[in-house]
Amino acid sequence: MGTETSTTERVAQSEQNAWQHGVAAGVVAGIVMGALMVMQMRPVIEVAIPSMYFLSGGTAGFAVHVAHGAVLGVVFAAIASTRGASTTARSAALGVGYGVVLWVVLAVLVMPVWLSAVGSPANPSLPNVSVMSLVGHVVYGAVLGVVYAALRP
Repeated sequence: MGTETSTTERVAQSEQNAWQHGVAAGVVAGIVMGALMVMQMRPVIEVAIPSMYFLSGGTAGFAVHVAHGAVLGVVFAAIASTRGASTTARSAALGVGYGVVLWVVLAVLVMPVWLSAVGSPANPSLPNVSVMSLVGHVVYGAVLGVVYAALRP
C-alpha cells in the first residue's frame, strides 16, 4: 500500500509540474528560434513581432517572441501529457508536428491578419508562406519536445 501511495503521489506531482516544464521548454525553444530569426529573419524579430503589440525595436521583439514561446510551451505540455510523449524521440516528434501546426496557424494565417489590423509597416501578404519561417518553427518544436522530455521525470 505504501508503494501505491508513493507512486500515485509522484505521478500527481509530475502532472502538476507539466505546465512548468512546458514554460521552461518553451522559453529555451523560443530563445533558439529567436536566435535563428536574428541571424536570418531580422526584420521579423525587429519590426513585425514588436509592432503586433505597438512596440518597436529588436530587443522588444525578441522578448515578445520568447514570451510567446513560453505560453505555447504550456499548450504543448497539455498536449504531450495526453498524447503519451513518454520518450525523448516521441516528444521531439510531437514537438516537430506541433511546430508545423503553429507555423500554419500563427505565422501563415494569424500574423498577417494581426499585423494588418494594427497597421504594421511589416505587413506580409496573406497567406504568409515562408520556408525560413517553417524551418524556424520546426526547430522550435524539436527543441521544445527534447527539452520538455528532459525536464520530465
